Amino acid sequence: MTASDLEQTRREQELTERVVASFAECPDPRLRLIMQSLTRHLHAFLRDVRLTEEEWQTAIDFVTAVGHITDDRRQEFILLSDVLGASMQTVTVNNEACGDATEATVFGPFFVEDAPEVAIGEDISGGAAGEPCWVEGTVADTDGNPVPGARIEVWEADEDGFYDVQYDDKRVAARAHLFTNAQGRYAFWGLRPTPYPIPHDGPVGRMLDKVGRSPMRASHLHFMVSAEGYRKLVTHIFVRGDELLDSDTVFGVRPSLVKDFATQAPNAPTPDGRDVSNGAWSRVRFDIRLAPQRTEFEIADQ
Repeated sequence: MTASDLEQTRREQELTERVVASFAECPDPRLRLIMQSLTRHLHAFLRDVRLTEEEWQTAIDFVTAVGHITDDRRQEFILLSDVLGASMQTVTVNNEACGDATEATVFGPFFVEDAPEVAIGEDISGGAAGEPCWVEGTVADTDGNPVPGARIEVWEADEDGFYDVQYDDKRVAARAHLFTNAQGRYAFWGLRPTPYPIPHDGPVGRMLDKVGRSPMRASHLHFMVSAEGYRKLVTHIFVRGDELLDSDTVFGVRPSLVKDFATQAPNAPTPDGRDVSNGAWSRVRFDIRLAPQRTEFEIADQ
C-alpha cells in the first residue's frame, strides 16, 4: 500500500470516527447505540463499494420518489423494506425461537383495523371472488394446552390478486376476525390463496425490474393471533406446490408455514353442510402455537 493509499484510508476512517463521536452525548443509550452503529455500517458500505457522487445522487432521487408516492393508502417505504429483506429480518430478530411456537413472518401493508367479526364456521369472503376454502385448526400454547378466546385476524387477496383496500368502492371483503372456543378451536370459510404481485408501478417496482427480480408473492393467507399472556403472532400460511415459494419477493416463506390446501371434488360433503356443488373447494388445517409473552425482566436482561 502506497503512502497515498494510507493517507486516504486515514482520512476516511477519521471522518467515520468523528461522525460516530458526534452522537456520544446522546442521553438515550439505545438511540446512541443505534445511531453510532448505523453510521459505522453506512460508512463501511460507502467505502466498500467506493460509491460515486453520481450514484449517491441517484440513491437520494430514489428515496425522494419513494416518499412522493407514499400516502395514507400506499406505503412505498414498507415495500422497499420488504423487498430488501429488512422487514423479514426485523421479524426474525424480534420473534426468537421458542419451542414449537408457530413462526412469524412479515405483516404486509394491507391489514385494516376493525375488520368485521364472524362466528366459528362463518364466511369471511364478503363476496370476494375465489375458490371457497375451509380453514380450521386450534390455538394452543407450546405445551399443547388450548388457548380459549384467542383473537384471530385473517385477511387475504381475491382470486385476481387484489385486497379490498385496493379497490375504490370501500368494500370490506376477504377479511374478518373471530375468537377460538373453549377448546381453542377455530374455523371459517375463506378463499384459496392465489399468487399476486406487490404494487410495482412505482420506484420499488422499477428497482426490481432494473435488477431482474420479480414482484410476485407466493400464495398466502394472513393471520394475526393475540391472547393475554402470549406473544402476538403475525404470520401467513402458504400453499404447498406453489412455484413461487422459493422466490417470494419479500422473503416471507418459512418451510413450517407451507400447508396442504387439499382440493375437494364439487360434490364432496363440506364440514358444515355448505352447498358448493357449483364448483370445487379446498380445505386446509393450520394448528397455531403461541409463545409466552416475555416479562420486562427477560426483555431487559437480553
